[in-house]
Amino acid sequence: MAGSVPPAPEFGEPIAIEASPEVLAFLARRRSASAMALVAPGPSEDELADLLRLAARVPDHGKLSPWRFVILRGEAKAAFAARIAPLAADQANPTKATAAMRKLTTPPLAIAVISRPVPHEVPEWEQVMSAGAVCTQLLLAASAMGYGANWITDWYSFDQRALDILGVGENEKVAGFLYVGTSAEQPQERVRPDIAAITSEWAE
Repeated sequence: MAGSVPPAPEFGEPIAIEASPEVLAFLARRRSASAMALVAPGPSEDELADLLRLAARVPDHGKLSPWRFVILRGEAKAAFAARIAPLAADQANPTKATAAMRKLTTPPLAIAVISRPVPHEVPEWEQVMSAGAVCTQLLLAASAMGYGANWITDWYSFDQRALDILGVGENEKVAGFLYVGTSAEQPQERVRPDIAAITSEWAE
């Protein structure tokens, strides 16, 4: 949808820190799209590759890459949804859980971000937060390409049987499902936090 993404810098290449009013304007109006309003077309193969490359450019103390991606689309996504659908009946609210499946089945593309912290001097919490940063970067990159996107962790992010089907390992967790597609509707602005109410300045 958007113009081509510049290639990655060469290792060791100086990267200038410059003001970008365009990015600030984009962030000031960023809005998630409803997952159930996301329709085809989704990102192309090249756009998906760019999304993943951009998502990996996040703070990562220790250069551990404590996250990985699982792509779900087309017939494979439909098959995954069909396999976990019966598990909705065992959730605390089966009706709600069944309805939530539409968030998975409707968008043309789902990217599961899997947090996989490793034993290291870098605290596990920092590694987990890095996976959250990947989710945010995916959301921003998809939106910047002109696609609608939504970051969701629904019941199938926590049900062990669904995790087994997805291939999530023993020491891994789903940081989020990122749903991406063309938004069939314009999302409306929602209520935002009162920044003054949640901000303090430390003083001795």
